[in-house]
Amino acid sequence: MIDMIKQWRHVFKLDQDREISDEALDKVCMSGTDAIIVGGSSGITYDNTVDLMSRIRRYELPCVLEVSDLEAVVPGFDGYLIPIVLNATDSKWMIGQHQQAIERYGYLIPWDLLIAEGYIVLHANSTVARMTGADTELTTEAAVAYAQAAERLLHLPIIYMEYSGTFGDMELVGDIHRQLDQAHLIYGGGIDSCDRAEQAAQVADTVVVGNIIYSDLQKALETVQAVKQSV
Repeated sequence: MIDMIKQWRHVFKLDQDREISDEALDKVCMSGTDAIIVGGSSGITYDNTVDLMSRIRRYELPCVLEVSDLEAVVPGFDGYLIPIVLNATDSKWMIGQHQQAIERYGYLIPWDLLIAEGYIVLHANSTVARMTGADTELTTEAAVAYAQAAERLLHLPIIYMEYSGTFGDMELVGDIHRQLDQAHLIYGGGIDSCDRAEQAAQVADTVVVGNIIYSDLQKALETVQAVKQSV
């Protein structure tokens, strides 16, 4: 599965708790994006996850679930991204939730479809930062060290730079990218224009576009080619 993810340059992220019309979903899925990630930080249920997955499944593109709630894990996705929030101050977001999931559902887990991703959360006012108690006031050296620890000590195949709702520090993202040898770097947060999409694409392996889908669909669609044409 990691080989598939490493081919992705542009990904749309859809939130189960937000409404999207069939027309808008058709444009998103036919846009040329490389994949769809289904995931959010709140309001996630089994029913709204099933509903969104079944609608996306009409299209021939990879669809993966980013697991944030054990009660909303739905079979039928191409893969499952398991976040480990590296800079969380609440340890359950680093290993506690994961241990509980395996204890309860270990016999059902399709291990070959799971990919762990090391999250570095950097927007203090985001839902995910508040939920995990993330230490977002990191120096460049501290953020780079988190990424290197995730890659070289924990052997995580994905590092996810999460700015969730705001456009991040591209210089920092670039610094982290240059220090990684094997891990795939994903950037998400504040991509609301072609210019920002291009900036992120120059310093990350994969660019995730989410919130702008719900406020300005045309701008969201334009980010696909902006990312793919960026060197």
